[in-house]
Amino acid sequence: MLTDWGFPDFDDHEGVHLFTDPVSGLQAVIAVHSTTLGPAAGGVRFWHYADPRAAITDALRLSRGMSFKNAMAGLPMGGGKGVILADANRTKTPEMLKAFGRAVESLGGRYVTAEDVGISEADLTTIAGETRYASGLPVKASGGAGGDPGPFTAHGVYLGVRAAAKRALGTDDMAGVHVAIQGLGSVGGGLARLLANDGARLTLADVNCDRASAMADELGAALADPDAILGVEADIVSPNALGAILTETSIAALRCKAVAGGANNQLATRVEGRAIHDRGILYAPDYVINAGGIINVGLEYLGQGDRAEVESRIARIPERLEAVWAESERTDTPAAQVADAQAMRLIGRA
Repeated sequence: MLTDWGFPDFDDHEGVHLFTDPVSGLQAVIAVHSTTLGPAAGGVRFWHYADPRAAITDALRLSRGMSFKNAMAGLPMGGGKGVILADANRTKTPEMLKAFGRAVESLGGRYVTAEDVGISEADLTTIAGETRYASGLPVKASGGAGGDPGPFTAHGVYLGVRAAAKRALGTDDMAGVHVAIQGLGSVGGGLARLLANDGARLTLADVNCDRASAMADELGAALADPDAILGVEADIVSPNALGAILTETSIAALRCKAVAGGANNQLATRVEGRAIHDRGILYAPDYVINAGGIINVGLEYLGQGDRAEVESRIARIPERLEAVWAESERTDTPAAQVADAQAMRLIGRA
């Protein structure tokens, strides 16, 4: 009899590894969901959790999403995720990062790490000093793959938002299309600038009020409270912060034609995929639309392409979304469920 080990998000993970290093203070989780297609690739997140069990749940959900993301992006890589538990002050030291690198190395290549929330390119370089299994490092040659995955993720999300506008609004022109963006970090901020350049009308929100205000001034955008942005009346709502924000309550409050953003695990549970579908709102499955970053660092790690190849593969994100939406419409099945089924087949778990 299989068990979920007391974690409902355990999904036949191949391994869940807990690491501590008393000298540096490291506490970390590395979850390996699947290595069917190749080494389990996924970034490491540095975040404060009130309950350590929440960190394990986050790693479980994120690693499963990485299995699906890598499979749908056509990468020969499985899915994994690292989480470093930060204290309330977000204390991060080189010793802690080096200890995490040693933890990655101890898995012998089953997990390949990269940047995620709270980890910079410099942090990753420190981690990579202790392990061979890291990607997203500074680009060594002009035109090469690699480096900060954020801009690549932002570009893929931008293409996905345009695809959502075409299907939900019937337009190829983003001029005047109202997009409400939640989260203005590397991905959300990059997306906002790309859409502003197209003449889109933007409403922005971020928990960092100074950042939100500065970007609104820069782009001539409106501002909304972070707790209210999902309910703003707009053509498209784009979540680009943390996950589990599409709940029964927030979906009922949506006033848009489409939801398309770069945040991971936007649906609080699989049930919410049906809820958003039943409201007639187009949904872009997050691990399909936000694959740009892993395409970049994946090809870097595999040594299978340059910057031009990365951009060519990111350009296919809209057609993957369109294939999901077409099947969803044809079968009256939620887009999230369609994408999950496609990904499960690809990793041999249909």
